[in-house]
Amino acid sequence: MSTRKLTCLACGQFNRVTAERPAAAAKCGTCGARLFPKKPAEIDAKILAKAARADEVPLVVDFWAPWCGPCRMMAPEFAKAAETLNGSARFAKLNTQDHPEASARYNIRGIPMLAAFSGGRERGRQAGVQRAEAITGWVRELA
Repeated sequence: MSTRKLTCLACGQFNRVTAERPAAAAKCGTCGARLFPKKPAEIDAKILAKAARADEVPLVVDFWAPWCGPCRMMAPEFAKAAETLNGSARFAKLNTQDHPEASARYNIRGIPMLAAFSGGRERGRQAGVQRAEAITGWVRELA
């Protein structure tokens, strides 16, 4: 039975999940939060660093800010992509205004910026507003 290591996007705790278990049933052993949330999870820089380093399932992060019009336009499209790919990838949002250290660490020069992480490294990034279909296609290509 194979397992995948995932970081809880709510509390930051590491979890091991069997690949045979349905993604919807996977919950954090510490806080009980879903490990595959249906909607993008709001995360901070600390949880992103931990998940980007250790997770074995693709994590797609939307770097955004509340004052950014294009970021607000893309938010519903990002949520649609998260729903479509639920179980095969996880989606999170990081507010660069609240966490400027993440912008520096991940070399974010403009927002909205999507970055995908898996297996301890960045797999790719996309700049600018994207439609849900483009996001899902991009994530599937990275897998």
